Amino acid sequence: MSAMIRFGTDGWRARRDGEFNEENVIRVADAAGTLWAQTAPGAIVYVGYDTRPGAESFARLAARVVAGHGLVVRLSDRYVPTPALSWAIARDARSCGGLMVTGSHHPEDYLGIKFRTSDGGAGSFEFAAEVEREIDGDPTDARGPIEIKDFATPYLEDLKGLVDGEAIARAGLHVVYDPMYGAGRGYLADILRSLGVTVDEIHGVDDEGMRDMRPEPIEPWVDDCEQAVVELGASVGLINDGDADRIGAVDEHGRFVNAHKLFSLILGHLVKHRGMSGRVVLGLSSSVLTRRVAHALGCRYAIKPVGFRYIYEEMRKGGVLMGGEETGGFGIPEHFPERDGLLMALLLCELMAMTGKTLAELVSEFEEAFGETSYARRDLRLQNEQIEVLRTMLPGINPKRIAGREPVRVSHMDGLRLEFADESWLLLRPSGTEALVRVYAEAPTVELRDDLLDAGSDVARGELS
Repeated sequence: MSAMIRFGTDGWRARRDGEFNEENVIRVADAAGTLWAQTAPGAIVYVGYDTRPGAESFARLAARVVAGHGLVVRLSDRYVPTPALSWAIARDARSCGGLMVTGSHHPEDYLGIKFRTSDGGAGSFEFAAEVEREIDGDPTDARGPIEIKDFATPYLEDLKGLVDGEAIARAGLHVVYDPMYGAGRGYLADILRSLGVTVDEIHGVDDEGMRDMRPEPIEPWVDDCEQAVVELGASVGLINDGDADRIGAVDEHGRFVNAHKLFSLILGHLVKHRGMSGRVVLGLSSSVLTRRVAHALGCRYAIKPVGFRYIYEEMRKGGVLMGGEETGGFGIPEHFPERDGLLMALLLCELMAMTGKTLAELVSEFEEAFGETSYARRDLRLQNEQIEVLRTMLPGINPKRIAGREPVRVSHMDGLRLEFADESWLLLRPSGTEALVRVYAEAPTVELRDDLLDAGSDVARGELS
């Protein structure tokens, strides 16, 4: 019996020793090819892949299946970041979309397929649902010819032109870059070196450590970068996830800087130093600090459910300057309506160069202006049955008190979010991509934050009504 394939907030993924196999890749690619051929017969489709074992061969297979529908398919000549795929699609008026074979930020033994539509973005939820409905139970035998194309080089050249290279060169920066064994390896380091930056790249070559690392630019996975920055006396550490659409950073003292602060700093840079303006789109799990910053910069902001696809939908309406989520995925629709971890790394370097300030100094100024909060997320692995029960019950949960406190606002937009009078908040929601429940909290103190996390975890486990 064929596996039931379901898409999360950013495509489909599965274990390489399980359901991510040739049969299912054919079925998924065939469904997408069918839809593209119906809506844009003869159009161009771009296909990319990351550095994981098997990614290239699966991408080649998917490309040939899509080409079997009479579409012109261009397969990358090497591994590429997902933003390079988005860039190629967005710059080609003849393209109807593309697909990326990538494990993204998931553990090394996973692979997946991300779809991109004609503007380079993730596309609508309707598109994902249509692909799901179109998936056949039996894999097709149809194949077509494909073209091998270099779309990494023009993307990288474009990136260099988006920042002030002279300012960066004058700054004398020393960067530790950690691609986390992923598709950013070599690329960002080469751009920075061409701009006069000294770069030490770690985790840029496959080794045994690859199996033990989750390529997600958050703690504890950034520990090696923190250590390298201190040992090498670097100016900053820059980190990308497995397909380089997310960013993380470490200051010159080896301290991790969370995504909320990075988003706020880059947003402020775009407005203050580049004169850009527009609306800001934030995920429901983003820090209250990002909202304070947007307000202070005169930017109206919208709050959307967790998942960049929701942010993409808002970008399509126009007038958006920047969108971002708490996982480090930030996008500027003027570039293309998707995340780009390499561009964000370059903008952070440009900010440091133009201000003459270190990342620690920029963060210190930010905290002085907007305050400090304590933010954390817990991932609870529960049984599928528990998660489904919680998913069903959450819309009806409206607690009068939790962690000894009375909520002033309750939202069921995406899971359950409780807000309190001092701007602290608690959010719990079943993940759309993994068998777990995510519990988020932010508060003025670590103690209060942890009280909220504990209470939220009890709710998720069914231990607190």
